[in-house]
Amino acid sequence: MRRERVTGTLSRRQAILGLTGAASLVAVSGCTPDPAPELRELVVATGPPGAVYREIGGQLALLLDERVPHTEVIPIETRASHDNLYLLEDGTAHLGLANLDSVLATEIEAEALISAVGRLYDSFVHLVVPYDSPVDSLADLEGLRVSLGAVNSGTEFTAEQILDVTGVRFEEIRLDQADSAEALDAGRIDAMFSLTGLPTPAIADLAEERPLRLVDLSDTADTMVKVYPEAYFPATIPATTYSGIPACPTMSIPNLLLCRQDLPEELVRQVTAAVYTGAAHLAEQRPEAAQINVRTGISTGIVPLHPGAEQWYRENKPA
Repeated sequence: MRRERVTGTLSRRQAILGLTGAASLVAVSGCTPDPAPELRELVVATGPPGAVYREIGGQLALLLDERVPHTEVIPIETRASHDNLYLLEDGTAHLGLANLDSVLATEIEAEALISAVGRLYDSFVHLVVPYDSPVDSLADLEGLRVSLGAVNSGTEFTAEQILDVTGVRFEEIRLDQADSAEALDAGRIDAMFSLTGLPTPAIADLAEERPLRLVDLSDTADTMVKVYPEAYFPATIPATTYSGIPACPTMSIPNLLLCRQDLPEELVRQVTAAVYTGAAHLAEQRPEAAQINVRTGISTGIVPLHPGAEQWYRENKPA
C-alpha cells in the first residue's frame, strides 16, 4: 500500500554531510547494494501544497506504484526543486521533480550524482496581483510586499535569479503556493511569484473567488533568455488557463524527472516505461501531463540520462 511522507527543508550542509552513494539506498530502502532492479521502497520527492509538483508528483507515484512490481512507491511532500535536489543528493529520495534552472545552478556532490529519467513538461513564471493592483510591470513591485515562494523552492530560486539580473527590490516574503494565494487574498502581500505548470491549483482556486491579473513579463523574459539561454524560454500563459485572466507573456522553464545515478538500470528502465506509456492516464488527472512524450523526453539539456532511461528510449524510438 502506498503511503505518504512529509519532509522539511534540508540545508545544503545537511545534504552534504548526509549518507551518500549506495549506502544511502540501503538506509532508505532496506536493500543491500545489489544490481537487481527491486527496491522495497521507491521514494518520490514532489512539492508543496497548492503546487503542480505536489499534484503531478502524487499522480506519478500512484502510476509507478501500479506499474513497478514488488516496490512500494512513497511520495513525500517537499518545498519543490531545490529541496528535491538535496533530498536526492543525500539519498532520502530516489526520484524527484526539478526545474532545469535549479539543476543548472546546483552543484551536486560526485558521490551522489543525479541523472535524468526525462523531460516532462514546462513550468511558467507567474507574477500574480489583484485585479485592481497598480502593478503593471516588474519595476512596479519596488517597495511592495511580494512572495517569492517557499524556501528552497523552484519559485524562490527563479524569482531570485530575476531580481539579481533586473535589480528590482521589494519586501521579500517566503510562502508556499497555497499560503501565498491566501495571503494575497487577505491583503497581507501585494503580489506573488509562482513557477509552476498550467494551471497551478492555488492560483486557479483563487481566480474563482476574486478577480486577478497576471503581470506582463515579456521584457523580463527577453533579459533572462539573454543571460541564461539554456534555462529560460519566452512563453505565453494562455487565456484559457485561469478564469477571467487574459493571455500573458512570460517565460518557461523545462521540468525534469530526476533520479539517483546509482539506481539499478532495470529499475529506471521500468520507471521510464511507466511514465511515458502512462502519460495519457496522467493527463486525465493533470492537464500539463499532456506534454509528456518520447520525442521531448530526451531533451534534458546538460543533465545526462540515466543508462536505464537511455535503454528504454533506444527501444522505443518514435517512428
